[in-house]
Amino acid sequence: MRIILDLLPDLSADNPTLMLSLLVFLAAATLAFGVMATIRVRGSVKRRAAEVLADGPARSDDKSSLRYASRRAAQKLIDYTTQHYSGSDEGDKRQLRQRLMQAGFLDPRAVAFFFIARLAAALVFAGGAFMLAPMVISGPDGSGWMCGWIGGLLGYFGPSIYVNRRIAANQNEHRTGFPDFMDLLVVCADAGLSMEAALDRVGRELGDSYPSLSANIYMATLEMRAGRTLSEALEHFGDRLGLEEARSFATLLQQSEELGSSLTEALRVYSDDMRHKRMSRAEEKAYSLPAKLSVPLMICIFPVIIIVIMLPVYVRFKMGAF
Repeated sequence: MRIILDLLPDLSADNPTLMLSLLVFLAAATLAFGVMATIRVRGSVKRRAAEVLADGPARSDDKSSLRYASRRAAQKLIDYTTQHYSGSDEGDKRQLRQRLMQAGFLDPRAVAFFFIARLAAALVFAGGAFMLAPMVISGPDGSGWMCGWIGGLLGYFGPSIYVNRRIAANQNEHRTGFPDFMDLLVVCADAGLSMEAALDRVGRELGDSYPSLSANIYMATLEMRAGRTLSEALEHFGDRLGLEEARSFATLLQQSEELGSSLTEALRVYSDDMRHKRMSRAEEKAYSLPAKLSVPLMICIFPVIIIVIMLPVYVRFKMGAF
C-alpha cells in the first residue's frame, strides 16, 4: 500500500491521463461496492423480518419469554376484574356498559378496563400528591396524607368524569348530525335503495363530518348482515347513540313495517321534524344569549365604564378644580 502511494506522485507527474483514469476507476468501483453492500444489507433485513413474522406466533407462545408472561398477567388481571364485577348488581353492570358504549368504548372488556384505570389513577394521583405536598405546602406533618387522600379521590373519580365528558361530546355530535342523517336517508329511499344499502351509503357519506355517528351506523349495518332484524339493529343503534330521536326513529320504522305504510313518506315527515327541532334548538340558544351575556357585562364591562366616567370627576375634585 505504501509502494502504491509512493508511485502516485510519479504517475501524476509523468502521465496525468493515466492518473485521471485511475481515479475514475477507483470512484466507480467504490460506488458499485457501496450500491452492492446496500442491496445486500436490505435483502438481509427483509429476510430477517420475514423470519420474525413467520415465527412471531411461535415466539410469542414461548412460555419462557417475558412477553408471554406479561400477556398472561394482564389477561389474568382483566379476567379477575370482570369476574369480580359480574358478582355485583346486574342493573348497575348493564348501565355502566351502556354508558361506556355511548362514550365510544365498544370493547367487551371495557368494564374491566374502566375499573383498572380507576384503581391505577387513584394510586398514581394519591402517590403523586403525597410526594409533592411537602414541596408545595408548608404545614403540619398530616398535610401530606390529606393531599394524598384528595389526590386519590380525584384519581378515583377521574375516569368517570372523562367518560361523562365523552358521552356529552358524542351526544352533541349525534344530535347535530342526526337531521343530516335523516335527509340523506330520505334521498337514498327516494332513489330506490333498500334500508340496509341506504344506511351503508349514508354512513360512508357522514364519515368525515360526524365520525362517531358514522361508526354507529356502520355497526348497525353489520348487525343486519349478521342476521339481526332491522328493528333490533335500530334499537341497538338508538341505545348506542343515547338519543331519544334515534329511539323514536327505530319505533317509527318498526311501526311503518308492521302497518304496511310508506316508508319513504314516514322518513320524509320525520326528517322535516328533525330539521324543525334543530332550528328550534338554534333559536333557543340565540334567545338565551342576551341573558347569558348580562353576567359578564355586569362583572367586566360596567365597572370599567363607571371608572372611565367617574375618574375625571374624581381627579378634578381632588385637584380643587371645582
